Amino acid sequence: MLHGMDIANQGLPLPKPDASGDELFRLGLLYSTGQGGAPLDYVSAHMLFNLAAMRGSVEAKIYRRELADEMATEDVAEAQRQAREWLARG
Repeated sequence: MLHGMDIANQGLPLPKPDASGDELFRLGLLYSTGQGGAPLDYVSAHMLFNLAAMRGSVEAKIYRRELADEMATEDVAEAQRQAREWLARG
């Protein structure tokens, strides 16, 4: 599920391009709670929930929306930028 460089140069490695929505969602949960070796990082969590939602995770859509309500507009924009960058690396 994981490979490449760390998300935001810290924490866990980036997910593989073929990661499922469920895998991306679970990784997003780690970042949203700061568990499993991941730092507490809402930008990375939002990015992962966004990618998971794009891959069909209904739960990720809910978590992404709830997390966005707690984040600054600039941080949500950064998370979206990181998601686009990850997709472009595909």
